[in-house]
Amino acid sequence: MASAISANKAELLAIANAVASEKMIDKGIVIEAMEEAIQKSARNRYGAENDIRAKLDPLTGDLTLWRVVEVVEEVEDYFKQVDLKQGEKLQPGAKVGDFIVDPLPPVDLGRIDAQSAKQVIFQKVRDAERERQFEEFKDRAGEIITGVIKSVEFGHVIVNLGRAEGVIRRDQQIPREAARVGERVRALITKVERNNRGPQIFLSRAHPDFMKKLFAQEVPEIYDGIIEIKAAARDPGSRAKIGVISHDSSIDPVGACVGMKGSRVQAVVQELQGEKIDIIPWSEDTATFVVNALQPATVSRVVLDEDDGRIEVVVPDEQLSLAIGRRGQNVRLASQLTGHQIDIMTEEEASEKRSKEFAERSKMFEEELDVDETLSQLLVAEGFAEMEEVAYVDLAELASIEGFDEELAEELQSRALEALERRDAAFREQRRALGVEDALADIPHLTEEMMVTLGKAGIKTLDDLADLATDELIAKKREAPRRRGNADGPPMRRPQREQDKGGVLGEYGLSEEQGNEIIMAARAHWFEDEQTVSAPDTQEAADADSTQ
Repeated sequence: MASAISANKAELLAIANAVASEKMIDKGIVIEAMEEAIQKSARNRYGAENDIRAKLDPLTGDLTLWRVVEVVEEVEDYFKQVDLKQGEKLQPGAKVGDFIVDPLPPVDLGRIDAQSAKQVIFQKVRDAERERQFEEFKDRAGEIITGVIKSVEFGHVIVNLGRAEGVIRRDQQIPREAARVGERVRALITKVERNNRGPQIFLSRAHPDFMKKLFAQEVPEIYDGIIEIKAAARDPGSRAKIGVISHDSSIDPVGACVGMKGSRVQAVVQELQGEKIDIIPWSEDTATFVVNALQPATVSRVVLDEDDGRIEVVVPDEQLSLAIGRRGQNVRLASQLTGHQIDIMTEEEASEKRSKEFAERSKMFEEELDVDETLSQLLVAEGFAEMEEVAYVDLAELASIEGFDEELAEELQSRALEALERRDAAFREQRRALGVEDALADIPHLTEEMMVTLGKAGIKTLDDLADLATDELIAKKREAPRRRGNADGPPMRRPQREQDKGGVLGEYGLSEEQGNEIIMAARAHWFEDEQTVSAPDTQEAADADSTQ
């Protein structure tokens, strides 16, 4: 029996050492798992109601087994309690309330108990291994890691990372790249999540940051921070653009990234399966950066609309297809790179657009101000586009126009104000016909025209307006022009219902701050109503006190 026990000791310690070494976890965790397994088997032998503890010496392998019992005056639970007399036998000097140890003989694990103990140990070890894996990878998002392809399941590539496994989902792979089991692969760690089955390590070869990290590995100046990649956009497996800037005026950022005879950029291109990479000098000036981003196309003119975040780019007729690129690829990548929506048109289209806008504005001034065609065209040529601009511009500025004098300027401003009043009166009549209550007219930033728009959308009372969120009120509508680069995706025509999405007043260019003020002003009467309701309650309470 003694030899059997010593053999078991040696075997237990050997198992603990082997498992700890193989799984690269603390030996103490394995010992703790073994103790838990032995405790479970002992409860099966002596009764599950017993509070049984086990201790395995990590140096000698000696196993100590005992039962913890409480000393009480009157025993109610014979498994966990003893009376004072029995307690003194187990531990001399024991008192009521003490917890004492009742030694138990070692158990000889049967086949079923051994199997159960094995499962407990394996579960503990698996949990410890998963926790170690998560701790090792949780802070490594954004790093490039190398692994071996283990399998391909439903298009997703499972990668053996040594101590853990990662997955490259189908949408994070480079299109048309063949994944062969056993091949080494490099990928970017994008996210690490804790999971019941172990840490979920998500990898990507299609993310723009993967290309950035590859350049950092190939270009020492990027690694050292002398050159910075300010922006990157990719159409994985086909084409990419990166915007670079040098913090040292003596170093050319584009040349450094290209390398001698293109050696540096070619190393990245090969890793990305032949993906063509345009390296573009980054500029703080948005217009300059857009012109650079649309290379190799030549740009004639750039017009920025900062309010809408859109950029209108005019190119020569023969450069149109080059600027747009195959299936809109060039303009789409440029849009992603700059973070702006880019609309491309030819010189002819731009000229037609300007002519149309000029004619529409001239006609509007001609009719509203009751002036001749020459005068209205002169106003438009000077940059006036809206009636409000004429009505509220500084009088001296209006009088300074060639051929104008102060008297004419005063007359034009007077007519502009009258035109605005007529317009408001017409909208007011329309608004009231729609049933929009007059209380909305007291809300800041709302014009009569806006209230007509609200009425057409079924918003006719303060409560209707107060129920809206700010985005529902002011979000700009999304359009889909024929040739456009969108930072969110390819330049395609969206379904009509998507194009129409936007706030009720999205066309008026209200800011978020103005939208918040409108909503809060509409909700103000809710709080006034609460105060009105609470005031009688307070008075009733006062009357009750005086009666008492």
